[in-house]
Amino acid sequence: QVLDFGWPDLHTPALEKICSICKAMDTWLNSTTHNVVVLHNKGNRGRLGVVVAAYMHYSNISASAEQALDRFAMKRFYEDKIVPVGQPSQKRYIHYFSGLLSGSIKMNNKPLFLHHVIMHGIPNFESKGGCRPFLKIYQAMQPVYTSGI
Repeated sequence: QVLDFGWPDLHTPALEKICSICKAMDTWLNSTTHNVVVLHNKGNRGRLGVVVAAYMHYSNISASAEQALDRFAMKRFYEDKIVPVGQPSQKRYIHYFSGLLSGSIKMNNKPLFLHHVIMHGIPNFESKGGCRPFLKIYQAMQPVYTSGI
């Protein structure tokens, strides 16, 4: 059985997608003791890290005693092979997902409107001082606005 849950590299998936992935993995693993999950990823390891970390949180909620060793092995793999390459937004989404599972964070399904962006201070990215920032805004993974460079 092969399931494709892909999303663009260096982006975070929607929280609903993380939930779907974890549910599919959990259902498959709990259907028989002989089942295993193999995760494949093209590109950087950040997406794989999101899935492994999310499932560790997910399985911790509904874990049996037999799954404890598997979680330990996944945690070691995650810490040794994946953590150093994760994007800040991917790490942040794992915290959001953990908060959803624990009930400390509630999802807000109301629309969010971006009215303005404020930069406090000018970063010194060039040798003469200053920078030339640009802004790219996405909605549902589609770029809807790009400022001039």
